[in-house]
Amino acid sequence: MPASIVVVGSVNLDLVCVGKKIPAPGETVQGDQFQMFHGGKGANQAVAVGRLGYPVSMIAKVGDDDFGRRLRQGLRAAHVNIRAVSTAKATASGVALITVDNKGQNSITVVPGANGELRPQDLKKSLPLLRSAGMILTQLEVPMETVEYLCGLATRLKVPLMLDPAPARALPRKILRCVTCLTPNETETAALCGIAPGELTPATAPECAEKLQCEGAANVIIKMGRYGAYIAAADGLRRMVPSFRVKAVDSTAAGDAFNGALAVALMRGFSLEDAVRFAAAAGAVSATRAGAQTSMPGEKEVMQMLNGRSRRG
Repeated sequence: MPASIVVVGSVNLDLVCVGKKIPAPGETVQGDQFQMFHGGKGANQAVAVGRLGYPVSMIAKVGDDDFGRRLRQGLRAAHVNIRAVSTAKATASGVALITVDNKGQNSITVVPGANGELRPQDLKKSLPLLRSAGMILTQLEVPMETVEYLCGLATRLKVPLMLDPAPARALPRKILRCVTCLTPNETETAALCGIAPGELTPATAPECAEKLQCEGAANVIIKMGRYGAYIAAADGLRRMVPSFRVKAVDSTAAGDAFNGALAVALMRGFSLEDAVRFAAAAGAVSATRAGAQTSMPGEKEVMQMLNGRSRRG
């Protein structure tokens, strides 16, 4: 059995209300539709891996509430090993309260809940799982002290670490020096490089990637939406991998689909360029569907996208 991918990160329940307008302070409005989706960047990426048929485990925390039970069940159904998903006592599960108007604008309030209780000691308890991992995936939706500890641990264990630096923020070199694959999107790249979001273009992406490599990241893959993904690899490869032509419905979790698929492809022995192409196809399929974890594709769908040769450019 191949070494598993281990995801350390957040698990949320997204509560989505769709209506004609977003209420102003003190205002009550009538909504038209309400839905609940399983989310959290960590859980999304774990589900992405599981849907592609690769062994995956998750280290996370949920609350001791009905939401927590629902979230654990959703992960299990997606073939994610949840033995290291623990319950935070007397704590609510993480939730995102999302209001969307009829123009597609939204207002989001995130309550970390149990995600904020994932601490370094939880990683110590899961040391055998982390030691046996083929790759570790993480994000920035759990406490920074936990991310920092995980980065150092991955380096000591000599396990490749993929970091999705979301939500966007600047990061210290001590974290970046531990990263095997850094996968920021346009907003996150701007935050990491100290530039305005509008300054990142296909022409400036190489300079930004070089800067992030100089800060310590071994391989940088900048996710640039319709332009594709720019690769700056440790072996000297510099390449823009084009995106795929699709009719996007909801791009919310496309980046998570990308990361999960990238990890799977690398673990299966793909070259970095081919792995990014596989990941771009997975992200494109995800964008054609509503929801987060519900949008994650299976391997057959990703291969159909790849073989359709519908890339831009």
